[in-house]
Amino acid sequence: MQHILPQDADNAILVGRFWDEDANGPALCAIQDDTIADITDATAPTMRDLLELDDPAVYVKARLAEACKLGSIREIEAVKLLAPCDLQAIKACGVTFARSMVERVIEERAAGDPAAADAIRARCKALIGDRLSDLKAGSAQAIEIKNALISEGMWSQYLEVGIGPDAEVFTKSQPMSAVGCSADVGLHPASTWNNPEPEIVLAVNSRGAIQGATLGNDVNLRDIEGRSALLLGKAKDNNASCAIGPFIRLFDAKFTLDDIRTAELKMTVTGQDGYTLTGHSAMSEISRDPVDLVAQTCGAHHQYPDGFMLFLGTLFAPTEDRDVPGEGFTHKIGDVVRITSARLGTLENTVRLSTDCAPWTFGAAALMRNLAGRKLI
Repeated sequence: MQHILPQDADNAILVGRFWDEDANGPALCAIQDDTIADITDATAPTMRDLLELDDPAVYVKARLAEACKLGSIREIEAVKLLAPCDLQAIKACGVTFARSMVERVIEERAAGDPAAADAIRARCKALIGDRLSDLKAGSAQAIEIKNALISEGMWSQYLEVGIGPDAEVFTKSQPMSAVGCSADVGLHPASTWNNPEPEIVLAVNSRGAIQGATLGNDVNLRDIEGRSALLLGKAKDNNASCAIGPFIRLFDAKFTLDDIRTAELKMTVTGQDGYTLTGHSAMSEISRDPVDLVAQTCGAHHQYPDGFMLFLGTLFAPTEDRDVPGEGFTHKIGDVVRITSARLGTLENTVRLSTDCAPWTFGAAALMRNLAGRKLI
């Protein structure tokens, strides 16, 4: 387990969820020094409840003094980690990096055909060059680039959310449906052009307070979404298509939102065929500040009484060919995806078809019955 922890784990307050075999249900855990401990109690029986506390980091520190120790992180391998969220809605922001916006335009113009994408990509490159790295949505430069693309017949709805005033915020997955670190992650069997999307995920409570962050894989079916944006639900929300973890790192004096703003993500895809893909995403290139994305998600216009997890989007959009020249990257069954950020750790998953992943059977009702049986609620 040690290999999935942040580089500065000794200075981090890490909380997560694991499957408690004795309780036949999920439990909360925290990492302290070299030990993983069960911190579940009646005050915070769920991650939702923990994040609703005024200062969850202070609470976890106090709770660790008396919590049941599960073992050393250097030795323990039997703990099955779950996604570190439970009752929260799982939301995602799309097209938050101007450079990845271009890939969404390409998907749409190619109508889901990877063979057509290469020529469209070259055309976009000729139009806008390298002016996207520090572009801010809604700025004068953003409007200039938008108008240039439109004048060349490259209008797209992705331009509106990529560099216009309003962010794209959609429901990625259902509460309790995300998988955790080391689990299989699923592709809809209808998809033949797809890729991982390494992202930072904010943990936000019902008051809109950002309490911490973790990593996520917003699995992307490029062919299905590219055929029509109205197929977003089919492209995004399938069995095991959302991975979050390994732990939520709570904000404290040593880790703040500014650390998220400057974070870098690295991703490696390792295939059973010996193929390796590496990618990199820098949060400094995001076109919208995380606080703005949270404000566009919740407020007087929309409340989340159980809080929400918010994917912040990705800069990563693989274009190198894996097999057929001109058709770019797509997953193969058995690919191992590792998403790493120095201060958040490593999220690792293996790619399967959604139909071959373990079915999702433990939902909110099952959780409530389980907690009631354990006299935690």
